[in-house]
Amino acid sequence: MYHNIPIRWKIMGLILMIMGFSIFMIGIGLIGNFINVKEDELKDRALITARTVAEFPGIRSTVNGSSEERSTINPLVERVRIINGASYIVVLDMNRVRLSHPVESLIGKVSEGTDEGPAFAEHTYTVKAKGESGTAVRAFVPVMNHEHEQIGVVLVGYLLPTVFEIIASLKFEIITTLIVSILFGGWGSWMLANHIKRQIFHLEPYEIAALLVERTETFNAMHEGIVAIDNNEIITIFNDKAKQLLGVSGDIIGKKIRDVVPDTYLPEILTYNHPIYNKELNVRNQILHSNRIPIKVNNQTVGAIAIFQDQTEVKKLAEELTGVKAFVNALRVQNHEHMNKLHTIAGLIQMNHKEKALDYVFQITEEQQELTQFLGKSFRDESLSGLLLSKVSRGKELGIQVIIDRNSNLGWFPPPLDHHDFVVIIGNLIENAFESFRTVSQTDKQIFISIEQDSNVTSILVEDNGDGMDEGIKEKIFSHGFSTKGQEGHGIGLHLVKEIVNKAKGEIVVESEKGFGTSFIITFYENSPIGGFENDESND
Repeated sequence: MYHNIPIRWKIMGLILMIMGFSIFMIGIGLIGNFINVKEDELKDRALITARTVAEFPGIRSTVNGSSEERSTINPLVERVRIINGASYIVVLDMNRVRLSHPVESLIGKVSEGTDEGPAFAEHTYTVKAKGESGTAVRAFVPVMNHEHEQIGVVLVGYLLPTVFEIIASLKFEIITTLIVSILFGGWGSWMLANHIKRQIFHLEPYEIAALLVERTETFNAMHEGIVAIDNNEIITIFNDKAKQLLGVSGDIIGKKIRDVVPDTYLPEILTYNHPIYNKELNVRNQILHSNRIPIKVNNQTVGAIAIFQDQTEVKKLAEELTGVKAFVNALRVQNHEHMNKLHTIAGLIQMNHKEKALDYVFQITEEQQELTQFLGKSFRDESLSGLLLSKVSRGKELGIQVIIDRNSNLGWFPPPLDHHDFVVIIGNLIENAFESFRTVSQTDKQIFISIEQDSNVTSILVEDNGDGMDEGIKEKIFSHGFSTKGQEGHGIGLHLVKEIVNKAKGEIVVESEKGFGTSFIITFYENSPIGGFENDESND
């Protein structure tokens, strides 16, 4: 129930409680100080009154007098007591017999006080003593005769006021202070509560807590890694996928990003103050596909966020976009091609040219088998072989002859590349070559493909005799989003090729002349064996 109390009332209650406690503690201090001041004041008054009584000639001359003379002491002392407001004034002779007292029944009796001793040795002093009527300040002054001999003692007592009596005497001041404090404290706390309420968008703390939990679980449920920092490079978001990809564990919110991920590139966004999309980053020896974006509030940069995923997933998507679509097209082309071949065979048989029909079947079977065997033997990766086979079929449909150099071979992948990267490279280069014939009317359309490899170098050549490019287009072909097709969704393929080449620290050379064709030459160095199919006889 307490958690659902509006924050406005919580703040007001807390502030008023703090103010009340502060006033209470200040009041205790003030009352204590008031009592000390009052005690010092009463000590001085008691001492002055006692000296005054001790100096009275009527007291000096009658302390050692007859009983009749002594009887005049109490009326005299009582008048002085009333005038000075003392609680009691007692005159004692040297035998400690009371000669005056507010209670007449005690006159003539011996005092049994324990603090009177030094006064009978000519000492003047004050003490604080607790009696039946309460705590009192008592002053003792010796009574001296004309010969300077002590003949008695004057004791003057003032009762100290109790705490309740002091509060009662200051009730107007206390009530006024409380009323003013409550009014101004309540008004100030109400204004502060409203200000805080506006800053947190009129949400209650339990609602903010629920939003934070929901936000955290939402980020953790995402398949992408998400990391966010503020302007001081302090981590504010680090979801579970990011921890998995970066090998981080534990609660790291509130720590410096460089202490958690030393080779991070996220803080540079705070300096650049503009987003960087589709960037490959090497973080802790992992290749990640990253989008890094500044976080802005009211047009002011307050932090940065990175959204990234394992490059393997991106490669799979790229392969699907480049390869699967090609395979589907290849199946459609092969279906169309086989229908044409079946029609040719059927026509030869109907024309009674059975031997020519049989020779035609042997011819097309040998051509297909030769290409399939060559690809399976020279390219030790099924994905790449399938891609090349589909492109040859696709070229036949388009009227383009796709020629694969029979000296081509591939037994290793340049580190850190794999078959996904090669599918993206080869697929995009061939598709780019197909597109170069869109505006060409020539009949002899050719694309030449060569992939050669030795112990140190891997080279890829894709060459066409299509339309070619001028220097202006040639300089822009690797830019993200640039396309000569003028259609949305294009301009990514060659950019991906360039990113993969850069990742493996390779080289890419483009030679093109308008109207004569284009060639792409890609070179990689320091190859390493492809894991899993070196000496794999099943692929032969």
